[in-house]
Amino acid sequence: MKKIAGAEQNNPLFRQVYEFMLNRMERGEWKTGDKLPSIRLLAEELGVHRLTVFKAYRALTESGKLYVKDKSGYYVAPGSRLDPTVDEGAAVPGYMVRSPMSDIQRMPVTYQFSQALIDPGLLPNLFLSDYVKKVFDLYPKVMGTYSSVEGDEELRVTLSSHFEERYKLQLSARELLITSGAQQAINLIAGIMLGPMDAVLVERPTYSVALDIFRRAGARLVAVDISPQGYDLAAVEELMRKNKPRMFYINPTHHNPTGYTIPAKQRKLLVELAERYRCLLVEDDPFRDMYFLEEPPPPFFAYDTEGWVMYISSFSKYVAPGLRICAVACRYPFMERLIAAKSLADNGTPLLNQKIFLHYYTSPRLQQHLGKLRIALQVHKEIMEEELAATGWEWTTPQGGLNLWVRLPDSIPVAKLLARCLEQSISFVPGELCDPLGEMKSWLRLSYSFASEALLREGMRRLTAIAREIEAGE
Repeated sequence: MKKIAGAEQNNPLFRQVYEFMLNRMERGEWKTGDKLPSIRLLAEELGVHRLTVFKAYRALTESGKLYVKDKSGYYVAPGSRLDPTVDEGAAVPGYMVRSPMSDIQRMPVTYQFSQALIDPGLLPNLFLSDYVKKVFDLYPKVMGTYSSVEGDEELRVTLSSHFEERYKLQLSARELLITSGAQQAINLIAGIMLGPMDAVLVERPTYSVALDIFRRAGARLVAVDISPQGYDLAAVEELMRKNKPRMFYINPTHHNPTGYTIPAKQRKLLVELAERYRCLLVEDDPFRDMYFLEEPPPPFFAYDTEGWVMYISSFSKYVAPGLRICAVACRYPFMERLIAAKSLADNGTPLLNQKIFLHYYTSPRLQQHLGKLRIALQVHKEIMEEELAATGWEWTTPQGGLNLWVRLPDSIPVAKLLARCLEQSISFVPGELCDPLGEMKSWLRLSYSFASEALLREGMRRLTAIAREIEAGE
């Protein structure tokens, strides 16, 4: 039986077929009493072995979701739909849309450690307002027109020159697309690259929202472990060979959530693997400029000569989150497909936002701001580490980024800790949300960037005190 390499024990292929079928019941495509496709037909549709589908049908039957009629086949059992998205009488039931990360981040709390955003007090708000006024003087009709779908040409020309000067990327303006943030970019790429049961390699752990987007597309998630030393490239090659993935989503610089950075040598070798196995590398790079000591290696895109890397460069974290400016770099024909997807999404990122960003991004003030911001973020990181020093918890000190990836002892259940913390207005991200296998239950992501220094210190003291109470059985 075909299985996903590296995940046989935790997420076998029949379980993914099982979840795919549950999803179809959930959105009302298969209703109570409906006869399901034969094992042979569904196996052909999904491109899997018939035994894999048989095991999924058997598991659904054992869990009461299906029932069998002798010599007739499998049928949807009464009460098998899960959390319907609309009333049963609705004409067109929809998909259930879930985002556990968003659910946590939307909770109003005093001590915010779940959002990988920068404290608004550290951003150049007054300086930015000067550029807003400047834009209206330079472009008095800016509110009266749309941007092009690809993005403002002046901005794309500027960014292509910046990428060439800074990272030696051979990139023209027509190979850049401006999106409304990195999350939209990931969503667009998933839309053009992934369909039901397509394999996508993802780091373990990784950005939780990306996992939700890929699952929403019906993709099969294949986990690739990431460590402080990077990837096991032999294991990655084996996964590519066995699974023939459509793409590999990576966050290799000040990685979210771990803070790890993939060394330059591995970047070049992984690009070569991607070319050999025709696997698109989707490089998400929102934290590149948030380094504390040395600049990180060049992006994967710098090593790409055959067009197998898409580069997502987001500026929202450290320039102006409210502008939601992100640039996606890729070669044709991928770019043609992205532009088409973008035109269907919103027909272009707001022009005013792009012009404001353009004139601030090219100013000397931005570089001054970045230098100060790196120092401030390093101070925030050190405060969090000071407050964790006496706990005995485990983490690797990051050389950049906005997060600490922390492992707790088994005596402190993370789910219980989160519940108690939310009661006291403290939030963080449980590690299992970042795990494509959903098993990292002893880990948590703590973002040190959003809370002010005073709130950061006080909040961490409260969090560790709650952990001690749980460990003591109180």
